[in-house]
Amino acid sequence: MFLASSIFLLTLLFVIWQPKGLQIGTTAMVGAVVALIAGVVSIDDVYSVTDIVWDATLAFIGIIILSMVLDEIGFFKWCAIKMAKISHGNGHLMFIYALLLGAFVSALFANDGAALILTPILLVQMRILKLNAKTILAFLLAGGFISDSASLPFVFSNLTNIVTANYFSIGFMEYMSNMMLPFVVSVFMSIVVLWIVLRKDIPTYIDVSLLENEDDVLKSKALFKFSWGFLALLLVGYFIGDIYDLPISLFAIGGGLLFLVIASYTKHVDAKTIIKDAPWQVVWFSLGLYIVVYGLKNAGLTEHLTLVLQDLVTRGDFIAVIGTGFIAAFLSAFMNNMPTIMIMDIALQDIDNMKLVYANIIGCNLGPKMTPFGSLATLLWLHVLAQKGVKIGFWQYSKFGLIVTPPILLVVLLSLVIG
Repeated sequence: MFLASSIFLLTLLFVIWQPKGLQIGTTAMVGAVVALIAGVVSIDDVYSVTDIVWDATLAFIGIIILSMVLDEIGFFKWCAIKMAKISHGNGHLMFIYALLLGAFVSALFANDGAALILTPILLVQMRILKLNAKTILAFLLAGGFISDSASLPFVFSNLTNIVTANYFSIGFMEYMSNMMLPFVVSVFMSIVVLWIVLRKDIPTYIDVSLLENEDDVLKSKALFKFSWGFLALLLVGYFIGDIYDLPISLFAIGGGLLFLVIASYTKHVDAKTIIKDAPWQVVWFSLGLYIVVYGLKNAGLTEHLTLVLQDLVTRGDFIAVIGTGFIAAFLSAFMNNMPTIMIMDIALQDIDNMKLVYANIIGCNLGPKMTPFGSLATLLWLHVLAQKGVKIGFWQYSKFGLIVTPPILLVVLLSLVIG
């Protein structure tokens, strides 16, 4: 356990630190190689991990490629400007609409897509609106939070969702029917709590006349209109795939590449640039970190967790769901939600209670917001902001996360209990 824990902690440290630009995927793969050489994991474990994460990782790449193409044609910028203008200059309405836009993007394009693409667009728009630093920070913190708290409704909305759905053979429709209520509650509670905490930094009036016309940011109005229909058809595809038990990555990466080909054919997008700039490091990060975490499983961590979870089950659904959700949340906050979801899934496999499986997903999606290194989405979000000249300190972020996360998480878990 000491050796497995040491390798994991060192790997996570370098993932967070990223010394001299060392990329997260490279770090995770080095950690996996060290774990393999040290005997913490075996070649068979590598095959097992690959079998668990391949669908989730490919689906993520497909969703990001689709998001990058939409971003290139002006889809998200159009949405951001439209959102600001329909607020008619009311700062508090704009805050709410920004969160609803973040929830929409997170649900349909995954939490990492929201962090990578929507954040820089909103930052540019807020600077055009000449908002002060405190107001910009308030919008950014809220937007960063909603990217994870709204990543519940669909299997493809978060890597953790895909991994767990595959691990427990949960179909697309079954997953959605169980998580739609927690999603609605999570978005509603996020908006309420974030507004209460940040309302003093939100101006009453914002001059939206400074923004350009939303249609002017589109490279192609025809392609923009087509994209809405394409997204609807892609969503239908997920339902069809569920009926025939097809992997979700087939539609995610298939849809992303098909839209890339269409956009490239119309000469509005450079396919080579999109493929080159896609976050391929996430593939290596996902595979490498999961291999490192499998060493903790081999060392007995999951067995201890199983005993704790079995004890919670004997105390009734209410205690079991709340307890499982908060265990997953705190583990995610301090050891990242990617390894946590895998460890918890393994610990839950012999416990016949699907509500705990969904509680684990909720905890792993919301809990990471308590620390800057809790999720890949947050790490990407902070990295994007740093590149744009906005730096958020460790304690500044953690203080905010620890205030807003627990009450929202508790209410969302309660909605799962009664749902």
